[in-house]
Amino acid sequence: QVQFVESGGGLVQPGGSLKLSCAASRSIFTLNYMGWYRQAPGKQREFVASITSGSWTNYAESVKGRFTISRDNTKNTVYLQMNSLKPEDTATYYCIGDGAWGQGTQVTVSS
Repeated sequence: QVQFVESGGGLVQPGGSLKLSCAASRSIFTLNYMGWYRQAPGKQREFVASITSGSWTNYAESVKGRFTISRDNTKNTVYLQMNSLKPEDTATYYCIGDGAWGQGTQVTVSS
């Protein structure tokens, strides 16, 4: 089964940006659906964004216009560019593909 490793999280001030990466252990060329989810403390995991093999994208309303999901099949990596970050974006961010989850990367938005 494919495995994913997320990276790029950290502490950022409100209004700042981060770019998350999700590196796969094998080719993602055949993976139609790749997604990002997040989970804040005490809350359920929620959908953030997804991208298909044809590069169709979908976003949660709360991140539309601020986050951009992309994929680079040559690098077996999916990205999440996050701009205009808000404190409510604070969460552990996970990628998913082919039914497999990564271990997550922490994003903290605070002044």
